Amino acid sequence: MNLFNVYPLVDITPVRALGATLWDDKGQQYLDFYGGHAVISIGHSHPHYVQRLTEQLGQLGFYSNSVQIPIQRELAAKLGEVSGYPEYALFLCNSGAEANENALKLASFHTGRTRVLAFRGAFHGRTSGAVAATDNPKIVAPFNAGHAVSFLDYDLAAVETALQAGDVCAAIIEPIQGVGGIIRPADEFLRGLAALCQQYGALLIADEVQCGYGRSGKFFAHHWAGIRPDIISVAKGMGNGFPIGGILIAPTLQASYGLLGTTFGGNHLACAAALAVLEVIEQEHLVEHARTLGDYLRTELLAHAGAEEIRGRGLMLGIKYDFPVKEIRDKLLSEYRIFVGNASDPTVLRLLPPLNISREEVDRFLEALYALVPEKALP
Repeated sequence: MNLFNVYPLVDITPVRALGATLWDDKGQQYLDFYGGHAVISIGHSHPHYVQRLTEQLGQLGFYSNSVQIPIQRELAAKLGEVSGYPEYALFLCNSGAEANENALKLASFHTGRTRVLAFRGAFHGRTSGAVAATDNPKIVAPFNAGHAVSFLDYDLAAVETALQAGDVCAAIIEPIQGVGGIIRPADEFLRGLAALCQQYGALLIADEVQCGYGRSGKFFAHHWAGIRPDIISVAKGMGNGFPIGGILIAPTLQASYGLLGTTFGGNHLACAAALAVLEVIEQEHLVEHARTLGDYLRTELLAHAGAEEIRGRGLMLGIKYDFPVKEIRDKLLSEYRIFVGNASDPTVLRLLPPLNISREEVDRFLEALYALVPEKALP
């Protein structure tokens, strides 16, 4: 049996990793400035993370959600404390797509409405409802296209017009778009969107799957705008590589048994991984570190990278040029052994390093980038 094709593969086989460093099967060393699609939040093989998972595996790896699982309640309490949402409820699942799928489903249950507002360039996942709310027709099958989704620009007048129809259950938005090219709606737009949703009885879903968990320099990227969404979806950095996702649900939304369910969601190992992540984020002050080092990286890029624009916040940055960046990205990997990301916009390099990346590692990346940027682009 062969594997089904998912992504084009680079000819590198990582076999070991620590912090922001990976080693391949030939002994070559790489700097990870991408974190496997923003998944590695506290660094590869963090000792506390390894210890937490090892201890849990030695006790109990899995049992279904039909029994008491105290570590789930421990995780919910810790996440509420660290994120600033202690009064919210937590539903646990296995991925960002699944989190968004359940967020949309819960919004429809709560309001009795069918239509969703999403935004140009959005990526919310590949499951049925989540992919229908993703602005990429190439990955939306005819089966998925039956969902009622309207794609809008960041335009409050257009949002209000759509909401006035009375059939919108939710607006779903990434406070910073990842796949779309590190696009950040203005804080004023997010505040206006939250107010309009409240006015017209629709729920606001903040998709923090990629931009959450400290990556923006605040625990959630929507914290910059000072809003409190009805539902917040999380995954990626939540487990530092262990599959886990979830939604934080405002106390105004009451769900009866059976509306949402999962077999593997919130299993013992996943919760141990997620608790380890929160503990390290807190103990090592990684949200503050992401903000400080992100400001340094942004300042250096603005001054020396010759880019059209530096997008994003914290350690979720996009470097936009006026030419395709594939050659730079490829050479960063082949010549300097540095992983970076791309975006749906071919002129954007996407930077998503572990939140505990060091100043020295940032400088190593900057030196490599400047050596590769065409002279005509440099300031």
